[in-house]
Formats: sequence, C-alpha cells, structure tokens
Amino acid sequence: MESESKSENKNINYKANDVILYATHGVCEIVEVAEKDLRGTPIEYYVLKPLYYDKCTIYVPVANEELVAKMRRLLSVSNIYALIEAMPDEGAVWTEDENERTEKYKEILERGDRTELVKLVKSLWHHQQSQRSKGKRLSCTDDRFMKDAEKMLYEEFAHVLDIKREQVLPFIIERIRVREKRKSGR
Repeated sequence: MESESKSENKNINYKANDVILYATHGVCEIVEVAEKDLRGTPIEYYVLKPLYYDKCTIYVPVANEELVAKMRRLLSVSNIYALIEAMPDEGAVWTEDENERTEKYKEILERGDRTELVKLVKSLWHHQQSQRSKGKRLSCTDDRFMKDAEKMLYEEFAHVLDIKREQVLPFIIERIRVREKRKSGR
C-alpha cells in the first residue's frame, strides 16, 4: 500500500506550514524554511515544531538527503482507512533473538513505513499479552519500540482524522470490529 523510499522523498519540496511526519518525533509543522548560521556557515534548514509532545525545535538541513528522507507527507484519510482495514491481516515481525529484533525494529522505525509500524506494534502487543499471562512484562527495549511506533502512528492518525490521540486506539478497534461484522455477514 505504501512502500516509501528515499528516492521518492528526493523530489519533494516542503514549505512553511506543511505538516509532516518526522522520524520518531512524530507529527511536526514546518514553521519556516530559513537560512540559519548554527555552526559558523549559513545553511538552509527546515525548522520543525512537533505538534504533540516534544517542546523543541528541530533543524533539518535542506541539503541533507539522509535527514530529509526521514520527513514524510502525512497519509490521507483514505490511506488510513485502508491501513486499518488491512491490520487484522498484517503478519507479525517478531524475532526471538533480541539483538536481531532490536536491529530490525530500529530499521522499521527509521524507515517509518506505516505498514511495517503496524506489524511491529501488532507483534509487540501479542508478545506483551503472552508475557502478561506469565506474570512478566515486555523488556525495556521492546516497550520503547512499541511506544515509539504507537506514537508515530497515533499522532498521524489523530491529526489526519481530527481526533484526540487517546481516541485513536478505540477508533481502530471499532473499525476492525465493523470490518469483521461485514465479513461474517452480520
């Protein structure tokens, strides 16, 4: 559905007031595109302000392809609905080896592909349920990955769908429930 690549981002020209998804910082507004002298040489930057949690300013050099590749246009409402419709069918991305899993999840967060993020959250949620049944918790690393992926997805969904972040999960669950009812003919 989505498969984003760095080459697709090369041709995107962002401008002030655009709202984008930036890496694990979540939904950000580009407050300006300005030349700044942050290190002794004037460089053109995208100046980003996260809309939800981080009360910081992020400076992304316009000429830095690697950092600009972490900026993504927000999904449309119809893309979000399609992603939610596909959620129950998305496979897990669980790997037993913790080091391997850590590297795999870092890559998924770095790429920011929403389908992969859904798979990551789904995998960790299932693992979390399994751990709870044994009286255990997720590892700190897995918990962090789950929170980062949820933050990225929930902020984007909330912004695009014009709902509160805490309404995203109930919204997704309701959409899946409706889908399942339709499939079963009820």
